Parts: sequence; C-alpha cells; structure tokens
Amino acid sequence: MTNLLRIFVFSVFVIGGHILINPYGYTFEGPAVGAMAGVLVLGSEFFFRRLRMGKIIGGLIGLFIGITIAKLITYPLRSLISDNKLITTAIDAVSSYVGLLIGFARGDNLSIAGTVRLFRGQGVEENLKILDTSAIIDGRIADVCDTGFLDGVFIVPQFILQELQHIADSADSMKRSRGRRGLDVLHRVQKLSGITVRIIDEDFPKIKEVDSKLVALGRLMNAKIVTNDFNLNKVAQLHEVPVLNINELANALKPVVLPGELMKVFIIKEGKESNQGVAYTDDGTMVVVESARKLIGKNVDVIVTSVLQTTAGRMIFSKPNVE
Repeated sequence: MTNLLRIFVFSVFVIGGHILINPYGYTFEGPAVGAMAGVLVLGSEFFFRRLRMGKIIGGLIGLFIGITIAKLITYPLRSLISDNKLITTAIDAVSSYVGLLIGFARGDNLSIAGTVRLFRGQGVEENLKILDTSAIIDGRIADVCDTGFLDGVFIVPQFILQELQHIADSADSMKRSRGRRGLDVLHRVQKLSGITVRIIDEDFPKIKEVDSKLVALGRLMNAKIVTNDFNLNKVAQLHEVPVLNINELANALKPVVLPGELMKVFIIKEGKESNQGVAYTDDGTMVVVESARKLIGKNVDVIVTSVLQTTAGRMIFSKPNVE
C-alpha cells in the first residue's frame, strides 16, 4: 500500500510538471522537472524518518527565532540598506541557518508531550525515568536511589502497576512473593528524599506488549527507562531511547582483576571441565580454578590467568599459586 502511494505521488509530480511547463513549448523538460521534484520529496521521507520528533520541533522553533532576530536587526537599518537587497538577504539567511542549527542541536531535549506542556504553561520536565517491572521487582533500584546516585522524577505507568498487581495476586507462590516484593520496593522508593514517584495513566491501547509501550512512552516523554531486561534494553536502543540497566551498573562496579594478581578463594564445587574447581568472590563473580578438583572445600591462593566478560557477567580464570 505504501509503495502504491509513493508511485501515485511520483506520477502526480511528473504529470504536474508536464501540465505546468508544456504550454511554454517544453515537451520533455516538464516531466523531467516533475520527476526530479518527486524524487526529492520522496527522498525526504527517509531523511525525516531518521529524525526524532524533538529535533524537528526544535529546528522549526530555531528557524522561527532566527527569522525574527533577522527582522529585528534589519528593521532599524531599513533606511540605510533599503537599496541593497544582498545585505538583507545575507542577514536573513545567516540568522535563519544559525537558528535552525541551534534548534536541531537542542531538539533532543524536546518532545511532543514536552511541547504541549510548555504551551500549557507547565514547563518541560527533565530527568524523567520510567521504571520497568523487572527493575522494581529486582529491588536494587531502591538501594541505588538511597545512596543518592539517582534522583529526579520516577514515572510508573498504570500498565506497569497493573502488571505488578497481577504478579502479586498470582496463584504461584514464587510469583506472588516477587510481586509483593516489587510493591514493597516501590513503596520504599516513594519515601526516599530527592525522589518523586509519579503514577500516570498514559497508555497505548493499540500496542499490546508492555515493553513496546515502555519504549513508546520513553519517546513521548523524552525519558530514560530503568530496567534489568536485556531484550527491552536492545529494543529501546534501536529506538534511541536511553536506558539505565541495573545489571550493567552492577557489572561496572565490580572490582577490576588483572592477570597475574593473587586472590584467596574458597573452592565450593567442581567445574565443567575435568579437574576444575569453582569459587565465587564476595560480589558473586565466578572464579574457575584449574587443577583444583581435589581442593574442594578448602581456601586456596590462586593466580589470575585471564578475565572473560560476557553478557551474563564476568568470569575469572585462575590456577593455584604453587610456591
């Protein structure tokens, strides 16, 4: 359907060029000019598709301000430069271009919702974060906020709250406990100083998946999404919605271990490969120790041989320190 519409628009331009230019004696030039105009219009579709709505709004506002400033500059000087159209045209062009560039640069902080709030006199809110169900149930978000590393306004949509309540009312005891824990965490975050939790009714009836609704809400409100969901993280990044992933934060805060360093670990079980032992650091990082199967249940000094970073976390490979 979209391709048919594009063909129709292109045909209109070609026929329009023929009708407008043919009376002047140009037979082939008219359709050619119309075809060129059609290609430019259809090509602009791909350009604007890549632009965020905030950039378009910012660019239009910047262009309007640039034109206004140009008129304010040239109006007092109209008697001096009335005969020189080149100067007035140059001032208009430079001022409009600068305003357009500044508007595009600042447009990332604008959104449709923010613009509507601005016209209503409510101002444009910043530092908005949308809480996902996984981040709420995980619970570490409350500890991070308690330390002061996160502040501002936390948005909890009604569809997220309903999902939490549905989990808390589940017949499965494990799900029920996780849902109730999420509600307790949300209540704890509400009481923290420097944090404002706002429950909103914004919904997207045409969108069924919760993750897609979160991404759409993030684009609408120009907000960041707080989550632990790996798939939601990737989808949000594809739509250029900023994400704060608690798991990535936890991995980033783990102590850096370099090959050759000495560690003291407690071997608790066998590894996947023969004669391997497995230990864990205080932060939960797995330590694989070669030739340590016979050392299970003992504290061992090991030398780090390599460190592997995976999507699931960090793994440390080592061997016993034999002196």
